[in-house]
Amino acid sequence: MKFIELKDKSQAELQILLKDKKLELFELRVKLKTMQLSNPCQIRALRKDIARIATAISALKDKHGV
Repeated sequence: MKFIELKDKSQAELQILLKDKKLELFELRVKLKTMQLSNPCQIRALRKDIARIATAISALKDKHGV
């Protein structure tokens, strides 16, 4: 997921997306601990997506002065 894709979304959409990604990260970590995850690099990519979403939310807050 690119930051450009996130710039056009509203804060509510970003919050929902962030919640979904965090849930997905939790599920991947559980799979990792139970040795069911075939590609552990997915966790790293998902963490970066979460950081991008959090940055977009922060940028929206700064832009609107909240």
